[in-house]
Amino acid sequence: MLYSPRMLAGLWAGKTAIWLNRRIGHGGTSFPGGLGRRIAPGLLSALAAQLKQGAMVITGTNGKTTTSKMLAEMIAASKLTLTHNRAGANLVGGITAAFIESASIGGSIGSDLGVIEVDEATIPQLVREVRPRGVVVTNFFRDQLDRFGELDKTVTLVEEALALLPPQSVAILNADDPLVASIGRRYRGRVLYFGIDDRSYGSREMTQSAETRFCRLCGHPLAYDWFFFGQLGHYRCVHCGFERPQPKIRVSAIELKGEEGSAFTVNAPQGNWRVELSTPGFYNIYNALAATAAALRLDLPEPSIRAGLQGYRTNFGRMERLELDDGRRAFLALIKNPTGCDEVLRTLTQNRGPKRLLVIINDNAADGRDISWLWDADFEALAPVLPELRSISTSGLRGEDMALRLHYAGVPADAISYEPDISHAIAAALEMTSPEETLYILPTYTALLESKTALANLGHSPRYWEE
Repeated sequence: MLYSPRMLAGLWAGKTAIWLNRRIGHGGTSFPGGLGRRIAPGLLSALAAQLKQGAMVITGTNGKTTTSKMLAEMIAASKLTLTHNRAGANLVGGITAAFIESASIGGSIGSDLGVIEVDEATIPQLVREVRPRGVVVTNFFRDQLDRFGELDKTVTLVEEALALLPPQSVAILNADDPLVASIGRRYRGRVLYFGIDDRSYGSREMTQSAETRFCRLCGHPLAYDWFFFGQLGHYRCVHCGFERPQPKIRVSAIELKGEEGSAFTVNAPQGNWRVELSTPGFYNIYNALAATAAALRLDLPEPSIRAGLQGYRTNFGRMERLELDDGRRAFLALIKNPTGCDEVLRTLTQNRGPKRLLVIINDNAADGRDISWLWDADFEALAPVLPELRSISTSGLRGEDMALRLHYAGVPADAISYEPDISHAIAAALEMTSPEETLYILPTYTALLESKTALANLGHSPRYWEE
């Protein structure tokens, strides 16, 4: 409950803004929170302090949204209530808006737990305001260079945020990413590592671009016994002795099932259990593992963790499966940096059969103004499936740049079509897709929001703020 007139004014202004945005059919996930904070700067702290069992924060370059939603499913399976920025608005305005929406008109937060996905540059401020029980760090890759700068700056920001955690909090870190694990070597609080032991996927040689080949602690080259993707793998530094920490939460016996998802065994101090995950993509096993580690830290029971993962259905553009009419299939997969895009392309090429491809590139502020990452992403990986691609099209503010990139990746120019209007491009791609084909729609972040709106207008998806 809020007793300060100023806090209540901020809360009511935010609630009014949310209501108005929904009335005009706009998600508006950040503006209401920004408005509330302008009136009452301490609003988020006042609301978050009411969570009965505290909050878990998820950050990192890729996998934040999926990991937080998997964790939310596990909490729901435990019959606990939660406050969660589900729409993926992960700056402080969007997070505040989620708490405003969750609060009663009197400013009471009745939730047991908070699950907060947060942008890497925002996490120091969030930790100061929310003081979470734990922080999950998924991975670090180049992303929005015009906003974050070099990757080391991003790693340093997260490292500084962890130093602000209360003594009882825990850092939950990806042992397979040397950039993430290096934070654990310096962090003075409690650390819980997660990682993949199974080497049935990946290779002994680096086949993708990696963000680092050097030890962040001493600057000497890292030696790898195994690569999964990017710089994630089993590594060690022969100079200073830094090596992949032995994770307590592990995955083994991985079985990839194409578009149908995957199966794997979770190994934890609490026991071992088999999981069937319907979300395609090897990288989503990492997300499931991160969510499992966070859930165990929150003392959720194993049946709820397993039920949450197996009941999880991908949504909001993270390899989201769209069930169309006449048995047609479509996947909506966000791309926003080279490594994330490479993993989406890898999943696409592993799923054989006739398919269509629509890539939508925007360069709005939330996407990052710099789209040079398109030239670092491995679109050449499409070569083996070019005979299966019945159509290739691009759209968005930088759709013409994307068409040029595809041409340099080996796609004939006359095989690429360009439609600047996103809703028209999606409608045309859906119209062309026949029952035996799969349509893959690959948008950047703001293009994803426009795509979701277009798909909702066509009756193929709920509006993104309703998921």
